[in-house]
Amino acid sequence: MVIEKICCLGAGYVGGPTCSVIALKCPNIKVTVCDKSVERINQWNSDKLPIYEPGLQDVVNQCRGKNLFFSTDIAKGIREADLIFISVNTPTKTFGNGKGRAADLKYVESAARMIADLATSNKIVVEKSTVPVKAAEIIMKILRANTKPGVEYQILSNPEFLAEGTAIVDLVEAERVLIGGEDTPEGQKAIQELCWVYEHWIPAKNILTTNTWSSELSKLAANAFLAQRISSINSLSAVCEATGADVSEVARAIGRDSRIGPKFLEASIGFGGSCFQKDILNLIYLCECLNLPEVAEYWQQVLNLNDYQKTRFTRKVIESLFNTVTDKNIAILGFSFKKNTGDTRESPAIHVSTTLLDEGAKLHIYDPKVEPEQIFYELTNPYITSDPEIVKKNVEIHDTAYSAVTGAHAIVLCTEWDEFKTLDFKKIYEAMMKPAYIFDGRKILNHEALQNIGFHVQTIGKRLSRVGSIRAQGSQTMP
Repeated sequence: MVIEKICCLGAGYVGGPTCSVIALKCPNIKVTVCDKSVERINQWNSDKLPIYEPGLQDVVNQCRGKNLFFSTDIAKGIREADLIFISVNTPTKTFGNGKGRAADLKYVESAARMIADLATSNKIVVEKSTVPVKAAEIIMKILRANTKPGVEYQILSNPEFLAEGTAIVDLVEAERVLIGGEDTPEGQKAIQELCWVYEHWIPAKNILTTNTWSSELSKLAANAFLAQRISSINSLSAVCEATGADVSEVARAIGRDSRIGPKFLEASIGFGGSCFQKDILNLIYLCECLNLPEVAEYWQQVLNLNDYQKTRFTRKVIESLFNTVTDKNIAILGFSFKKNTGDTRESPAIHVSTTLLDEGAKLHIYDPKVEPEQIFYELTNPYITSDPEIVKKNVEIHDTAYSAVTGAHAIVLCTEWDEFKTLDFKKIYEAMMKPAYIFDGRKILNHEALQNIGFHVQTIGKRLSRVGSIRAQGSQTMP
């Protein structure tokens, strides 16, 4: 089989960027990204894409209408394709067996059944979504139980290792591409077909091939290890605050050890995003099902520490504001889970905002890329609050950081957007209530300079001494 046409089921954070780069690097392959959502496909076909990712718009503009297409005609996409990526959502189950831990594979199953129903020729079907180990077996059972005469399938696992905010670079300059398949002549041939696609721009030495189960587990393991590093340094940040050590200095010292390295040693208010928590929960559930309770407990502690860090930071905000934030204006700078993305899934800002709202605060939120409706969606979700109208009454979304901080008693920085480093904090100080507080949850600001202006500053993993002239006795006072 020479792969001439690729179809991707799912036009989200994985399918859209991945297939856009494949179209860019493989101009002779027709790539069609399909989704049931008319609104989402219309956005992919517009000048304002449904997701923000640096460099993505340029890639789409180069290829769209040439060999890259976005469509709701799923049947046509499946029938025409030689290779089909399954890039649908795999959320954590919210009910039933495995609630709160297991992956809900209903969309994966639905995609497999559509392929079985519509395919009229041989297909290579590729898991691209993050799935639990043995998910490929489910897809294979569905396809082979519903196979039409003369149609054969090969199932591959090809997990993505993208970081939001750098997804295009991660795709173009991939450190590794992982492809898992069956150890049969047909399975190995399918692996080589997918390798051929990636070898248009990825060196062959960077393409790893394994069995299917190793590939699926490697994805969960990679995210679990990265999250573990964040929780580890965050645990030490609490020790630093208690002892007077500086977590940045500790991270720099241990990061110089070549066995450890410096990456993912930035202490903060905790990790978020669509992958880390979900994938660790999947790993925990897998361990429980395999009767490995000690292993499950180990990885559960990574999540417990992340929750502790968010709670600890928010408690510090409340205690510093005289142990009450009722009717106080709190400016939240940043709502996405990290910079250079509009994704808010599992963002620490949600936990911080919800806790402050529960304490009676009035929030003024600014994020350069997150749409207001998305912020309200996260804060009024039934899993978050039983009274969404109260939330809407006490939350105001702003177009600029300067608007959000005007009249605020405190600033809580939740996302490390670069623009926050360049704000005019003298101007901000004059616009705030006094004493004016800044809580830097990402350790990106010049704390000494802020103290010299007059701010009361607190951050993660470091005790700040009272430096310079603190003009805390302003003409306006805290009620």
